[in-house]
Amino acid sequence: MTVNRKWILGLLVLGSCTSSETYLKEIQVTHDTTKNHDLDNNDNFSPDGKWLVYDTRTAAGGIGGNPSIEHVNIETGKTEVLFRIPDNQDYGPGAGAASYHPTENKVIFIHGLPVCTAENPYQQWRRTGVIVNVGHPDVPILMDSRDITFPFTAGALRGGTHRHEWSRDGKWVGYTYNDAIMKKLEDSTGVKWNLRTIAVSFPNPRVQVDQDEARENVQGDWFSAVVVRVVPHPEPGSDEICNAAFDSWIGSGGYKKPDGSLQVARAFLGKVISKNGKPVEELFVVDIPDSIHVPGEHGPLEGTLNSFPMPPLGAVQRRLTFTAETNFPGCAGVVRSSFDGNRIAYLAKDRNGIQQLFLISPLGENPVQLTEHTSDVQTGVRWSPDNQSVIYICDNSIMICEVSERPFEKRFRRLTARTEDTPSNIVWSNDGKTIAFNRTVQAEGSNEGKKQIFCISLK
Repeated sequence: MTVNRKWILGLLVLGSCTSSETYLKEIQVTHDTTKNHDLDNNDNFSPDGKWLVYDTRTAAGGIGGNPSIEHVNIETGKTEVLFRIPDNQDYGPGAGAASYHPTENKVIFIHGLPVCTAENPYQQWRRTGVIVNVGHPDVPILMDSRDITFPFTAGALRGGTHRHEWSRDGKWVGYTYNDAIMKKLEDSTGVKWNLRTIAVSFPNPRVQVDQDEARENVQGDWFSAVVVRVVPHPEPGSDEICNAAFDSWIGSGGYKKPDGSLQVARAFLGKVISKNGKPVEELFVVDIPDSIHVPGEHGPLEGTLNSFPMPPLGAVQRRLTFTAETNFPGCAGVVRSSFDGNRIAYLAKDRNGIQQLFLISPLGENPVQLTEHTSDVQTGVRWSPDNQSVIYICDNSIMICEVSERPFEKRFRRLTARTEDTPSNIVWSNDGKTIAFNRTVQAEGSNEGKKQIFCISLK
């Protein structure tokens, strides 16, 4: 395995894996103690690495109670409001979970439906994706269309989209999805139909959605399709799933198939039922066809009154891990792929029951354990742009680990000192020079902390 020795040695000069090690300097970027600056584990860096986008949600109100999307310059500390909802209430509409486009100066984020009341507030199944160009703040571009009036529209969804992520080539947007029609069916039947799944959007063709009197329908600009099939009662021991989430794109343009061609795909955790009837999260991949406009074998793209929107022809989901019948079943964390698409990182327990980082090929080969810590890897896996290292949180510190076959004690290093408050929402800049994250900082004279943004430099 090829290793960027010069880069790794540069890090190791800064300190060793001993009690006397030194740490990288943490620079606090935001200081406003009246609000949070939540990175929310998204792709927050601007293409040039100078800005970080975030939302200002409160612990009580969450995304529904949040009125604004902002970004901050990591060199100057200057903040700018990119989008604001006038007269936002605790129940919505709300905005949050923003991500930057990988090459263009625009961001995408969750926006609750325009019509929100205390009786019909922001919900998982009542939200959409909005794009804003940085040069034209407060001018929303609605991405995904929403149509909840029968007959439904192929290319439009029927619920709420969440945690939108640009593909690394900027051509697609992927996200988790909850369906309002299936939530209504759940309410009327008592059967669990409000199941989270995965959907994607592509810029064309634009579909026309009828406007309804209640203003629940949304006219968006992109064509959308659910790509993962979920069922309320998976057969025990099978690969059927009742939930799909914690997803991300594979590679910069997909993964390489045996014939050498690239396959666009998303990795995610799907909830199977073990042979003894226990729910278990396993790692899956779904291949995305070049065209998402043709219905597949399971039913119409737009769904029916008593069934989900179904995946397009060529959307194939495959299970990669099989931990359900082991001593320590289950996978965890937002799964992340290397930029070259060759490996997917995820969390699972080792033979001692300690949560570690594992790597696996999208083609489904045997997993490889990457870390060997004595306490659980907590969360937050991110790959370096050169595919040589990952960062994550363990023992309340940000760690870096070289992806190689060297002994583990020579491959990992603690970048930040262990603190009582756990850092969160780590993100790596596109040029590999900067890592950003959240810490909760107590305001002077107050017992209430606010999430602030910090950076460490790897230059």
